[in-house]
Amino acid sequence: MPRKSASSAVSTVSPDIRVPPDFGARVVDWQRVHGRHDLPWQNTRDPYRIWLSEIMLQQTQVSAVIEYFQRFVAQLPTVAALAAAPADEVMALWAGLGYYSRARNLHRCAMQVMSEHGGQFPADPAVLATLPGIGRSTAAAVAAFSAGVRSPILDGNVKRVFARFFGIHGHPGERAIENRMWELAESALPVPGPRQAEDMVAYTQGLMDLGATVCSRGKPACLAYAGACPLSGDCVARRQGLTGVLPTPKPRAAIPERSTVMLLVRHGREILLQLRPDSGIWGGLWSLPEIPVETLPFDAELAEQAALDYARNFGDPARADMAGELTHVFTHFRLLIRAIRVDMGALQVRESNGGPPHRWLSLDDLDALGTPAPVRRLLDDQARGGLF
Repeated sequence: MPRKSASSAVSTVSPDIRVPPDFGARVVDWQRVHGRHDLPWQNTRDPYRIWLSEIMLQQTQVSAVIEYFQRFVAQLPTVAALAAAPADEVMALWAGLGYYSRARNLHRCAMQVMSEHGGQFPADPAVLATLPGIGRSTAAAVAAFSAGVRSPILDGNVKRVFARFFGIHGHPGERAIENRMWELAESALPVPGPRQAEDMVAYTQGLMDLGATVCSRGKPACLAYAGACPLSGDCVARRQGLTGVLPTPKPRAAIPERSTVMLLVRHGREILLQLRPDSGIWGGLWSLPEIPVETLPFDAELAEQAALDYARNFGDPARADMAGELTHVFTHFRLLIRAIRVDMGALQVRESNGGPPHRWLSLDDLDALGTPAPVRRLLDDQARGGLF
């Protein structure tokens, strides 16, 4: 266990907190009757499908993941197929789910499972956690669902359940708070028994289900209906009227705004795309070229001239016009995208000399590559407007 931080948050977690001896049993019994049982990655011990779903579900709601998961496993049904797939195919299947480092790590992890583990996912959570993109909680979930391993999870939903049940004040992302929650998670595991493997599947899924469907952020359904929270009887937050206060939210800073200029360089129904570097936003996706425009306030005429200069690397640009703008919100900032459409005459080169890779792609083939959601929206809007 990592040493606790000297943060002032230490005092918000009482060392006297105790886990009821039947905590795990209550969650197991509730899940078997009232939990979710029909998700497409459930009712299997296939670690590949379980791992894939757990990575997709990181910071993404179940409803958004289902369609992506089904499409992904239809095209890449095994870890061997994923490891052998081109990066562009993986990114295209992931495009729209966001947090694209997950997709790059997914691909790297599959290749590492093939090269270092003989194509078999390790059952030991400690070994799983050494693979790209798999943290401690995800490793425990994969091990529990695929092999019945007795190991605690602590994802965002579980942190919310624990914060309310045990009455823990302080942001769960703080080191001291999180360390204490891990200790409680260890203590809350179901008592080992003859049905340990089955119990661990139900317990792990049950904690996830409680956080997602009952102990929700907004209005937790503590006693709202039959089958509601099995922990409500001795939940500190429910007894003390703190469900709207716990877990303590992370202090919010003002969301900064950034801006960029993207180029819709087109030749007939072809559009020029540029491969983004692996690091940074939209890493590994094919996006529209961007140009730096340093003027503030924004100068459309200067930007259009810069767009023409850029397009001359590929041929003879006929004209450049503003094509609109949109705002895309990330977790930590808001991005204003201004789009300039450049119509090309004759092309002299199909690829740029040096710099990031470029390629011309027909709008009819966009599904073959991973493109950022706002870029795809821009292109779809242009197509609907009859501009391609």
